[in-house]
This record gives sequence, C-alpha cells and structure tokens, in this order.
Amino acid sequence: MCRLAAITSKDYISPMETILALETMKEGHDGSGLGLTLKNLGGEFEKLKKYPILSGICSKTGKKTLDDFMNKQGFKLKHEWKPKIKPVKGIVARDCYFARAYDYPASYKNKSIQEKESLLMNTRLALRRIGEPGESIFAFSFYPDVITLKEVGDPLEVAEFFGLDRDGLKAKIVLAQGRQNTNYAIYLYACHPFFIQGYCSMTNGENTAFVPIREFLMSRGFSGYIGYNSDSEVFTHILHYTVRQLGFPLNYYKDVITPLKPSEIEQRKDSEALRLMKHSLRPLCIDGPNMVIGFAPDGTCFMVQDSKKLRPGVVGGVKGKYALMSEECGVDKAVPKRDRSKDIFPMKYDMVIVSPDAQEVKVWNQLQG
Repeated sequence: MCRLAAITSKDYISPMETILALETMKEGHDGSGLGLTLKNLGGEFEKLKKYPILSGICSKTGKKTLDDFMNKQGFKLKHEWKPKIKPVKGIVARDCYFARAYDYPASYKNKSIQEKESLLMNTRLALRRIGEPGESIFAFSFYPDVITLKEVGDPLEVAEFFGLDRDGLKAKIVLAQGRQNTNYAIYLYACHPFFIQGYCSMTNGENTAFVPIREFLMSRGFSGYIGYNSDSEVFTHILHYTVRQLGFPLNYYKDVITPLKPSEIEQRKDSEALRLMKHSLRPLCIDGPNMVIGFAPDGTCFMVQDSKKLRPGVVGGVKGKYALMSEECGVDKAVPKRDRSKDIFPMKYDMVIVSPDAQEVKVWNQLQG
C-alpha cells in the first residue's frame, strides 16, 4: 500500500511539514519513492503567480533540447528554482531538477484561460514525447502557481536530498505520496500525485477497473488523457473530465466514481440527473479499494473513498489548517493542537471537502445529496 499526506493552510508552509507527517506513517509504505505537488506558492514564487511553472527533470543534453524547444515556442524564462542537492546514499542524482517560471508567448498574452491551459498542457505533453524515449526530459506539470517534484527513494531521504529542509520553498497546499505505483516498475511518471490543468489527485489502493476507465477516457478525444503508467492516474483525469469538461459541481465526482443504487438514487432531489449520469458515465465507476485525496483549481481539497472502504483515511485540523492523511498519526504530526473528537473518517457515502485557505471543512453525503 501507499501512504498519502496533504496539508491545506491559510498560511504558507514548508513542504517538510507534509513530508514529516508522511514519515510517521512509514510502516504503511515501502519507501521506494516520493511525489510532491505544491499549490499556491510562497517564497521566491509568491510574486510570480501569473506565470506558468514547468516542473521536471532533465539530463545535460535534455536541458539544451528543453531550452531550444521553449525558445522556439516563444516562452520567455522569468525565474528558475533548482533544489539545493545534498548527496544521500542510495539516491542516484540526475543532472538537473528544476521549476521554471515562464512568460507566455506574445501571441498568447490576450488569449482566454482555456486557450492558455491548452497551450501549457500540449507543451508539457510535447516535452514528454521528446524526452521520454531516452529519459532526457521528464515534465510533470506546467501550470501557474504549481510545482511538482518526484524522485525514487525513501521520502524523507528524498526531501533531504532536495534540500527541502534548508530551502525557502513554501506553499499553502502540499500533497505528498510515499511509494511508487504498485503494479508497474518504479518509474517517475508512475509516481503520484498526478496533475492536469489545475486538477490534482493521489491514491492509495488498487484500481481494478483501470482498463475500462482508461479506454473510456482515451475515447473522449482530449489530448491530455494519455500516459497511464499508473492505474491511479485515471482518478485525476476523471476529476478533470467531470468538473472541467462536463462542468459538474465537485461533489458529483463522488457520484461518478461510486454511483448509488437505483433505490438510493430515488431519494435524491437530483435523481433524474443522477440516473442519466450513471447510465452515460458507467465506465468511470471505480471498483477499489481506493482512497483518493486531491484538489481543484480554486484550492478546494477533498478526500473520498470507494464503496468498499478498505483503505484508511482521516481529515482533521483547525480553521486555517487541515490535514488529509492516510492515518491519524499523520494528522497528529501536522496539527497536534486540535479537537480530535472532530476528526473525520469518511465512509463509503462521504466526500470530505475543505474550502480554499482551509477555512471550513464539510462532509458531503451521497445519500442526502
């Protein structure tokens, strides 16, 4: 199994807070990798929020390819962050880790948000296609106010390797996952969290419905629904498809992945819509066990379970700081001074939703709607 740790806060925090919470759950993951996604950035990126940030890894030759490609596309480099690498035994350092903020090409300055998002996604996918055969370039995310870091190794050791305990990198939302994907060889593109056009998620579990979900998504004609080195990447794409592409409210993500029984649907005021959703989106129904943590573009964070409820998950905290964790000890580390009696352990009908800046936490229940 994996272990997941996420913190959402009204104040900027170091990613080390989330990683140290993940460390308390170490017995639940095998220490084979760390995936880290930061949103609502502080520190040296606080004044660069309107500029898209390309996060990734490249070789020395890949760096030249990357520079040439971005220049040809018209992107202008505004700022570059590089981790303060500290050699750690067992972690093989690659040539260049980076988070680069770019200005948009001149022809896109006055384009719509949707057009800019398409440009950024297609640029990232092009870089992936160029760099993947020889692993000269890994491009994890390309989006404003978001950074993604990934590497093979024990999560705490990877954090020390990146120098995150000494760096000024900060964010208001930090997602961290310990362990690479269960069903594939260790590979960076198989490491959670996954990100697409402002939507992000990570999963603990095994997606036994992976193939029909993948085939349905790939049939949508959307260029971003590719890759799938991990059977959990589809959870991010279902989220994106449900909310961005179909325009449904976030809570309908739960109805899509775990549809209610016909008798339960009849109890909802929106029963007609639910019946249509269940019929038309049936291939997106998951068959866990899975626990999913994620965020939407506005900074809303959530936790959801599949119907089997066989993977642990808990949400707890105080106004201004909430932790979404695989285990209670992770919440204890992240927010020790809280009322533990208010901790939430979502069951199969629940979706826990934490509002932007961690101002409020709600439990949305499918049966009640």
